[in-house]
Amino acid sequence: MYGYRAFKYGLDSFTGAACDMWETKSNMDAAYPYLKFQKEGIMSDKYLDTIVVNRGNQRRLKNVMLRAQRGEAVTIGYLGGSITMGSGATTPEKCYAYLSCQWWRQNFPQSRVAYCNAGIGATTSQFGVARVDEDLLYARPDLVFIEYSVNDGNDAHFQETYEGLVRHVYTSETLPAVVLLHNSFFSTGASVQEMHVAVGKYYDLPCVSIKNNIHARIAAGEMAAETITDDDLHPNDAGHAMLADTILYFLDGVYAQADSPEPEPVFPVRPMTLNRYECSRRFRNPQLVADSCRGFTEDKEIQRHMTDIFKCGWEAWEEGAYLEFTMTGSVLAVQYRRTIHKPAPAARVIVDGDEAGAVLLDGEFDETWGDLLALTTVFEKEESAKHHVRIEVCKTHERDASGFYLVSVITAG
Repeated sequence: MYGYRAFKYGLDSFTGAACDMWETKSNMDAAYPYLKFQKEGIMSDKYLDTIVVNRGNQRRLKNVMLRAQRGEAVTIGYLGGSITMGSGATTPEKCYAYLSCQWWRQNFPQSRVAYCNAGIGATTSQFGVARVDEDLLYARPDLVFIEYSVNDGNDAHFQETYEGLVRHVYTSETLPAVVLLHNSFFSTGASVQEMHVAVGKYYDLPCVSIKNNIHARIAAGEMAAETITDDDLHPNDAGHAMLADTILYFLDGVYAQADSPEPEPVFPVRPMTLNRYECSRRFRNPQLVADSCRGFTEDKEIQRHMTDIFKCGWEAWEEGAYLEFTMTGSVLAVQYRRTIHKPAPAARVIVDGDEAGAVLLDGEFDETWGDLLALTTVFEKEESAKHHVRIEVCKTHERDASGFYLVSVITAG
C-alpha cells in the first residue's frame, strides 16, 4: 500500500514567497487527520498503477535524482493554475506542490533543495508561456512540473499554446526535466488530458494523470468527492495530499530505476502545430512604448508577488481614452481586469484601423469569487507582420465602481 507516503514527508518553514530554501522537517502524521484515507486502504495500487499515461524519456529526471543523491543543490519548479497555486489548501505548505517537493528533501537530505511555485489561479498555458521566464525560469529549475489540464480549452488554440510552453521550458538554459501533470474536475472527470498527453507523447515526456487516481475512485463509488473538495475542482487539504501521493508514487518508481541506462532524449525540431507561442513576449507599462496615449495612466505601484496580478498596467476612466502602439508578430492578446464591482467600463481593440473588426473587452465579470485576470486573443495570423494597435475605452457609466484596467499586452510569432 502506498497512501502513507505523502504524509510522512516533513514540511519546511514557509516564507510566503514563490521560492524558498528552508529545510526544517516536522512530523506530518500529527498534522493531518485525514490519515484515515490510507488506513481505509483508499490509496490502492489498482489506481496508482494507471497514473503514468506516458512513460516518456526519463533521462533528465533520473539525472536530477542522481545529482541530488551526490549532494548537489537542485531546484524543483511548478507551473500551473489555481490548483498548483494551492487554492483549497488551508496553508501554502499543505498544497500538493509543496507536499510533493518534500519527496526530494526526504530522499536527499544531503542536497539543498529549493522549491519554486509559479501557480496563478484562473490562468492558461497561453499566459504561462508568456510569463514563465519571469516567474519560474529565472530560478534556474532542474525539474518543472506543468499543470494546465483543467484550465486550457479543448481546441487547437490551446494545444498550440501548451506545445509552445512545453518547448520553451524544455529548451531553456538549464535544460530541465519536464513532467506533465493532468488534473480533472473530481466528479465529472472533465479535463483536456488527452490533448495534453498528445503533446507529451510527441516530445517523449513523462505524463502523470491525477485524474486516473482520484476521479477514478470517485467514479467507482469508493470515495465521495466532497471529502476532498468543496467545489469539485479545488482540493482541500486531504485532496492536495492525494495529488501529492500520486506524484510521489511516480517519483518512487523512477528513483527505483535511476541507475538504469536511459538514451539521450531526442527533441523534435518540427513542432506539432504552427508553434507561434514558443517565444511569447509580455509587455507591461515599463516595457511597452506607446506611440500615443490619452486618458490612460500608468500604474506605478510595485508588484510584490506574482499573484498580485493587477499591477504595472494602465487604468482609464473616461470614454474615448486610448493607448496606441506598434507591434510585430503573428499573435496579439490583451490582458485586462474583469471586475465583480459593477458597473464597469468596456474597451475595444482596433488593429490597423479596422473598426468593423474591433474586439470588445468587457470589464464586468458575472462571477462572485473575485476579479478575473482576463486574456483575450485579438488575432492569430500565420505570418508575422507589423501592426498598429489602438485600445480605446468605448463604454463608461455615471458611477463606475472602477476604471478600465489594462494589465498587459502579449505578442507572439
